[in-house]
Amino acid sequence: MSQLDLLIRGANVIDGTASPMRRMNVGVRDGRIVTDVEDDAPTKEILDAEGLMLTPGFVDPHTHYDAQLCWDPTASPSNLHGVTTVIGGNCGFSIAPLGDEDADYTRRMMSVVEGMPLEALENGIDWSWNSFGEWLDKLEGRTAVNAGFLVGHCAIRRTIMGDRAVGHDAGQAEVAKMETLLGNSLTAGAIGFSSSRSASHRDGNDEPVPSRSATEDELLALCRVLRDHEGTSLEFITSGCLHGFSDAEIELMTNMSLAAERPLNWNVFTIDSEQPDRYENQLKASNDAAARGGRVVALTMPTLVGLTVSFMSYSPIHQLPGWGEVMSLPLAERMTALRSPDVRQKLLQGAHSPEAGVFLRVADFSNFRIGETFSEANEGLSGRLVKEIAAERGVEDFDALVDIVLEDDLETVLWPVPPDDDDASWKMRQDAWDHEHTLLGGSDAGAHLDRMCGAPYTTEFLGDCLRGRKLLSIERAVKAMTDDPARLFGLKDRGRIASGYHADLVLFDPETIGAGDIVTREDLPGGSARLFAESKGIRRVFVNGQTIVVDGQPTDATPGSILRSGRDTARAGIADI
Repeated sequence: MSQLDLLIRGANVIDGTASPMRRMNVGVRDGRIVTDVEDDAPTKEILDAEGLMLTPGFVDPHTHYDAQLCWDPTASPSNLHGVTTVIGGNCGFSIAPLGDEDADYTRRMMSVVEGMPLEALENGIDWSWNSFGEWLDKLEGRTAVNAGFLVGHCAIRRTIMGDRAVGHDAGQAEVAKMETLLGNSLTAGAIGFSSSRSASHRDGNDEPVPSRSATEDELLALCRVLRDHEGTSLEFITSGCLHGFSDAEIELMTNMSLAAERPLNWNVFTIDSEQPDRYENQLKASNDAAARGGRVVALTMPTLVGLTVSFMSYSPIHQLPGWGEVMSLPLAERMTALRSPDVRQKLLQGAHSPEAGVFLRVADFSNFRIGETFSEANEGLSGRLVKEIAAERGVEDFDALVDIVLEDDLETVLWPVPPDDDDASWKMRQDAWDHEHTLLGGSDAGAHLDRMCGAPYTTEFLGDCLRGRKLLSIERAVKAMTDDPARLFGLKDRGRIASGYHADLVLFDPETIGAGDIVTREDLPGGSARLFAESKGIRRVFVNGQTIVVDGQPTDATPGSILRSGRDTARAGIADI
């Protein structure tokens, strides 16, 4: 046997197949895994893993690291939490292809719709590409993690139609050009196609994003392009992802899967015991698709992701019925409006209306926890619940909240307490995880940087499985975050600890694995801030056999691969998962 580069000795190995954990030695040679090696196998380096768990690297199926990887090769903080492969280009948004005059439009759209600070997009990226392949080439060899990208419908439409991409039907010739551009992008390495019809997706001009102007015929024509490209898949966002699907949305998703002959995934399946009808409706989309020979996969998070909300900048409360009009006013006018009892009553009614859908999660104002404050009048309120403050002041809860943010000129940081952290909701989640058409993940990492931090879901979930609710066995939990997403995207030789597979590995302490507190870091290009969380218990993270994290801290290594369809992915057809 030729010499190993690394011997990980005596680890408790969870291989990603849901097989029982077993103690064994794992070797690495030339970036690939060697299993069942002897204690005395010749090796350059030995890593004692006694008492530690070794798993495949985690695959995050829904991120927006497209921009961040241009200035941050580590994809932080996902790397710290054992994520070795990220999938970007979701929700219909990619930053390639790019027309000569489209950089500014794309920056402003991504800033609004995905919460990426405009200053970071302007200062952290040179925007010096046109084709999808040129952009992938710029990333090749420069990332710590593996990264695969879908090509977004908005970029395709904008490149072909320019300003007409919003609010106009595409002519036959334009659709044909979009098909060609999509095909070229897939040939260059895009691992699929994404699109959006979500009413919440608006561009930097406060207009619907380009993909929302596409007809169903255009959408299905683009889906059919995937048939000719191995190892590709679909991702789609529609308004029903938030509120529950209409029959028309369910039919459309099925038709897209059938047109492409590929699985379609959507994000994010939120589960609340107070809304059982929505739960059943959204699982129905997968069941109906399967009955017709398609495949629709719901991404669902295994943890509760905390959200900050703000009356100052765009946040989830802007999506509450009747709130957008008020929250989009200039600052002085907005503050004047918020002082009006009539406006407050209107906002409160909209927030608690059935039309709020999933955004009811951020409408329990009584249980908002006050975060950072900025005025003398609000000194001492940080960390306290609104209902406690309101009781002391003898006012209604919503009035207390609005009074607080007005004292801070609307800058107050607010943390809604999740309303779906009850036993019944967790039982529904457990049942959903057993469904054949659900997949764990959907962090949105790389997006919404000032209002959420979903990247730690991997370590937080492992800690919960080992020491918390224990809703899944550790073996099944690992499979759900490794092999399952790898199979969905057709990733070759990833997602398992098996001989010949790429050495994407995570070594951690089961007694301490978890996520740290969410904090603010001002480390984005241009000085913008983002939410961030360290990991706990992570000893090593390997990508293609090289160490990218040691004891929770990143190294300077950039061994990641830019995953390209056909080369790094195999056929991921409807029946191949």
